[in-house]
Amino acid sequence: MKKIAACALLAAVLAAVPAFAKKSFVNGIDPNYPPFAYVDEKTGQPAGFDVDSMNWIAKTMGFEVTHKPMAWDGIIPALLAKQIDMVDSGMSITPDRAKVVQFSDPYWTVSRVFLVAADSSLTPAEILTQKIRVGVQRGTSEASDIKKEQQEKKYPFELRFYDSAPLAVEDLLNGRIQAALMDELPANDAIEKGRAVKKAGVHGTPDQFGVAMRKEDTELHALVNEGYKKLLADPYWQELQKKYLNK
Repeated sequence: MKKIAACALLAAVLAAVPAFAKKSFVNGIDPNYPPFAYVDEKTGQPAGFDVDSMNWIAKTMGFEVTHKPMAWDGIIPALLAKQIDMVDSGMSITPDRAKVVQFSDPYWTVSRVFLVAADSSLTPAEILTQKIRVGVQRGTSEASDIKKEQQEKKYPFELRFYDSAPLAVEDLLNGRIQAALMDELPANDAIEKGRAVKKAGVHGTPDQFGVAMRKEDTELHALVNEGYKKLLADPYWQELQKKYLNK
């Protein structure tokens, strides 16, 4: 009787346990990088093109994901310290970053632009060669590239660093800076929201976005790559572009 009771108890315990527990990962995002990643003002929840993309991938590939907003200039150190498991938030694939993290296959290409006040006549050449103040988000590939370019070519402009592209836009509107360098999509977002700014022109070469992960996380890397491969072939990919990018 004791043996039968023990077997029955074991069967009951096993029945209460799922056949397998889904793996769960944390995605670090820039909370101020619309339309790719941001915190929705109405719901207080992470939202955006990359957030919805990774949610779809997680559901399709059978894992769970949560999105953790954090300061962009500390996001790779947070990844390496295992505070998060990936960065799917409009991160440009660069040689310097690739030395410490592994990237997924590229999933998007975006140009960099100079943003100026709507009534400004500044051109990209004038921005680079005049003694004006230029804003850029710290910790970004455009920040490191424009700083290096300034040093190499002895450009006279003054660089000012911001925690986000929207903060640079605010100072642009307030006259504290005369131009801001950023990816084209947050620039478009500012224009679409009615901010009195415009694009002065493109600067540099386009960036490719990828998902950053720790080098040793080969299983996650395979999951993300396969997930994006499926997403790019699914009609939902066009729905996301229409929803967030007006494409």
